Amino acid sequence: MNVAFEGALVGLAIAAVLLLGDYVMLRKLAAERAKKHHKTLVEFDPTERARLRSVATFCIILPIGLGAAFWLIWG
Repeated sequence: MNVAFEGALVGLAIAAVLLLGDYVMLRKLAAERAKKHHKTLVEFDPTERARLRSVATFCIILPIGLGAAFWLIWG
């Protein structure tokens, strides 16, 4: 398998775990906040949305960066 492709796959796996973990954690915090304020609808506040957007942007760049890094180091 191509070394750059292998690095991109590793980056994609790390990105998926990172994004899913962050989403689940923020969803749990939002649900606790909604329960505390006696609301039935769970919503993210603007800070949490911005955090998810920045993590998602990083997760898009991560496979490309790791593919390039694998290629430079082992290619």
